Amino acid sequence: MLLAAALTVAGIGAFWLQRTAASIRRQSTIDEAKPADVIIVLGAAAYRGRPSPVLEARLNHALFLYLQKLAPKILTTGGAGGDPNFTEGEVGRTYLSRRGVPAEDILVEPEGESTVHSLAAASEIMRKFGMRTCIVVSDGYHIFRVKRVLESRGYQVYGSPRPEQIKLDETRRDWLHYRQAVAYGLWRVGINI
Repeated sequence: MLLAAALTVAGIGAFWLQRTAASIRRQSTIDEAKPADVIIVLGAAAYRGRPSPVLEARLNHALFLYLQKLAPKILTTGGAGGDPNFTEGEVGRTYLSRRGVPAEDILVEPEGESTVHSLAAASEIMRKFGMRTCIVVSDGYHIFRVKRVLESRGYQVYGSPRPEQIKLDETRRDWLHYRQAVAYGLWRVGINI
């Protein structure tokens, strides 16, 4: 009896994980960018004050959307990570300002230690400025979870994945979708990563 119950729970969990990963895969290819109050750029690694290639691609995509006048502000996110001197959010601000974005159009969340922590802080910044809509820029596999977290806080969210720099093989792509499905499931039960 106990074994049957455990197998049933495992089967339901596997079905949920597979279904969620499929939803993440679908979301990862959709660009929903439309006029909003702010463009939120999710942080990624930065090295000695310079964005990693992933963060640079996210920032370039946000800059493109900003120049298309889809939002009047850009909000960069991310804490220090492994660099005690620079945060991902501040690196993002510097990168964008060097490319002509006025300082008053860039907001920074510099303390996020995880996606959920960064989004909680970004949400408070949006609330402070009376913002209700946002375009989120990240890697495609990340957009589904980011949207759900911000929507749970009452925001209208449009996903806009950064263009892929290199094509991932199917195994790597599937791994990223399943990893995000697990992270999303953990967030749903109150474990924030």
